[in-house]
Amino acid sequence: MNISELNDWLLSENQQPLIIGILNVTPDSFTDGGKFLDSNTAVNHAMDMIADGADIIDIGGESTRPFSDSVSEEEELSRVISVIQKLREKTDTVISIDTTKSSVADNACNVGANLVNDISALSFDNSMIDVINKHDCSVILMHIAGNPKIMQENPSYDNIMSDIANHLLDRANFALKNGVKKHNIILDPGIGFGKTIDNNFTIIDNMDKLTNLGYPVLIGASRKSFIGKTLDVDENNRIEGTIASNIVALERGCKIFRVHDIKETKRALIIANKIFNSNALNT
Repeated sequence: MNISELNDWLLSENQQPLIIGILNVTPDSFTDGGKFLDSNTAVNHAMDMIADGADIIDIGGESTRPFSDSVSEEEELSRVISVIQKLREKTDTVISIDTTKSSVADNACNVGANLVNDISALSFDNSMIDVINKHDCSVILMHIAGNPKIMQENPSYDNIMSDIANHLLDRANFALKNGVKKHNIILDPGIGFGKTIDNNFTIIDNMDKLTNLGYPVLIGASRKSFIGKTLDVDENNRIEGTIASNIVALERGCKIFRVHDIKETKRALIIANKIFNSNALNT
């Protein structure tokens, strides 16, 4: 999917599921930390994900796993910019930059990124909104409780779905009031970001309360710890839980799926989408 096709998709009333492939160029991400620090290795992996069916490649240079520390702007830039440049030379596939820093987002867009994935929903860096408007790019607004360092210390909510929905609407309204076009806004409830295990299951089961807000909704459940702890498996053995979570989210109206395992997820979503949209009700 190139940027023109993404723009058409965002404006469409019949949105087919999109797959975002995760590319962490970090030493400490929870499932693939250190695997893709070399820029050529990272680009090759991105191209493999595209071949497997990824519509978008999301590149991040700072781990946001629970209890992780922030890295400097210089370090984050050194990790992502060369990867984006090299990947853009090979493909016109949409590239997302996963960052909360406006300078990183700006530099990434200057060399080929088309989309900003901000886990803080434009709240950590006051200049991020200016970068979004400068590049007229789409933005993913995610719900997070606190920041990665403290988010899992004691997450609690009055009513988790209402709290998330109200927060995301507030951030979407902030973006709208500051010049971002409505069709450029994507919402993400932030699975695992300041959530208990039960919270994550509740969010997925009630995803329709978010998909009814009028914006495309992304789910990022891939290989998350709520799956691992429930099934008692490590991060490399969570594909079944990931696919199950995504299929339920799809049935509830979710349209964008951020995953590690592209081919398997793509195949599962194609079949599930066919079932959910079948009109073959012959009796």
